[in-house]
Amino acid sequence: MNESHKTNLLRSQQFKDNYIRGRIIDIGAGADLVTPLAEPFDLAQGDANRILEYREPSTYDCVHSSHCLEHMRDPGAALAQWWGLLQPGGYLVLVVPEESLYEQGFWPSMFNPDHKHTFRLDNDQTWSPVSIDIRALCSQLEGAEVIEAQVQNDGYDHRLRPTIRPHGVIGDVFFRIIVKARARLLQVPLFGQTIDGVMVRICRAINSPVDQTLGNAVAQIQVVVQKRGNYLPPTI
Repeated sequence: MNESHKTNLLRSQQFKDNYIRGRIIDIGAGADLVTPLAEPFDLAQGDANRILEYREPSTYDCVHSSHCLEHMRDPGAALAQWWGLLQPGGYLVLVVPEESLYEQGFWPSMFNPDHKHTFRLDNDQTWSPVSIDIRALCSQLEGAEVIEAQVQNDGYDHRLRPTIRPHGVIGDVFFRIIVKARARLLQVPLFGQTIDGVMVRICRAINSPVDQTLGNAVAQIQVVVQKRGNYLPPTI
């Protein structure tokens, strides 16, 4: 829910000036562009898995994508395509859900059934059968230098994470019903927001996962990667 907007509030002006500048493409942004100057690329523009069929390679100074890579069929192949859009010296700014903060030990995802992979950072231990270490994935890109990578959990209440994973199909189905009911409730103007606090307390009491990103919290990893090579000035 407006994850780019929430992430932008965490970014310093220096971060934006350094990395999100020049000619920018924002992949999977929908209406939540990282900056009004960015060129959107979403379903209406084509298949992000094969973006080089729609856009010229080596023509962007910044490739930004927030909460899109987890929807790709093959994240490695898709990321290589996105990387091809960058000219030397440009930056890939990537944001993905952090698996233990967002999925919370449940797979398939409780909160977004279209997620095809989960992501972790610098951790060999994972509960997920489809987990990817995002730093390792980015480091495999040709000429890549990972400038920074960090878990972001601002506004996240760790006390709301389930302490015990439910066993069996019945528990899994029950929690999924609760999760969907809460998401629909929040769409009801005023009334839904008013009683959501009560529903969150109920979820905590029954050890059900809570999607905190429906509010102001973030549960994600941000990575900045520079493409090494002969630098070309930003094209504006």
